[in-house]
Amino acid sequence: MKITDSNGEIRRARITVESFEELVQDGSGFLKVYEFVTEEIKFGWARIRLPYKEIHVRAGGTIAGPAMMALADFTSFAALMGAIGPARMAVTSSLSINFLRRPAPTDIVGEAQIVEVTSRLGFAEVELFTLGEDSPIAHISSTYAIPRILPEN
Repeated sequence: MKITDSNGEIRRARITVESFEELVQDGSGFLKVYEFVTEEIKFGWARIRLPYKEIHVRAGGTIAGPAMMALADFTSFAALMGAIGPARMAVTSSLSINFLRRPAPTDIVGEAQIVEVTSRLGFAEVELFTLGEDSPIAHISSTYAIPRILPEN
């Protein structure tokens, strides 16, 4: 997805971190389990952190796959909102995750990049990292279905 406009200027995010957090707090009680931290949103890109909590650890002392999948999904959604603006009814239509290596028991960071947006779909690539490391622990491809009516921005 092209992050510059026709003049070569970098496009601004269509939602701020503050507005995004307001959007997801309304009617999204399940997010309280994860306590995601929205670190940054740019046009078509987002960085979200999952704080380490014992509740996210599975047998063997590693972060549970479902917690990492939730982080990937949430990070994809944030990146999409950065590209199209607030669209509360955009929903995940597919998510495929490849676990690359076992994460350390620490915060997990997700970085999502929107690859393409059509009139009805948004496609994202996500990488998950343990905090402070450069090598990804998981790679995710996700698709969001976008409602027909988008906000006026």
